[in-house]
Amino acid sequence: MIFDNWSDIARVISIGTFAYAGMVALLRASGNRTLSKMNSFDLVVTVAFGSILSTILVNTNVSLAEGLAAIALLVALQFAITWLAVRSSKFSNIIKTRPTLLLRDGRFLDEAMRRVRVTKDEIRGAVRQHGIGNLEQVAAVIMETDASLSVIRRDGRSSFSALAGVSGFDDEDQEVRTR
Repeated sequence: MIFDNWSDIARVISIGTFAYAGMVALLRASGNRTLSKMNSFDLVVTVAFGSILSTILVNTNVSLAEGLAAIALLVALQFAITWLAVRSSKFSNIIKTRPTLLLRDGRFLDEAMRRVRVTKDEIRGAVRQHGIGNLEQVAAVIMETDASLSVIRRDGRSSFSALAGVSGFDDEDQEVRTR
């Protein structure tokens, strides 16, 4: 079916305009953290927003008020969960993954790479994107909680304090490296 009737198209345009405006207002009221890409939990919420918006647009059995209530519920839940995560490290550990050290001092950490399912080619690509042509120039590559790869260049002066909390990096390692 290519075309059914004009009233359905008018409904999509009018409801879509109000749903979009309502979603933008709710997201602005909730702050930047609601749509951040900090971890997999945030990604799920973002995808759910899109799913709810599309349901409001094309499903005539879902009213605008119901759809906006669903979006408001997700915003409230996201706020509550991030509020708890900031205040409780135990809760934060349940919902978030830790960053993982994948390359150290130019050497691949194979077990960590297997655990997070990253290949050597992907790490090399991240290193190249940071303008580095030699792995020996790299002190560390870390898979962050949002699955991005951070590359830390070796410079001989770094304290590596930013690596605290990274799986595979110990504070004792920091002391050894800075002596």
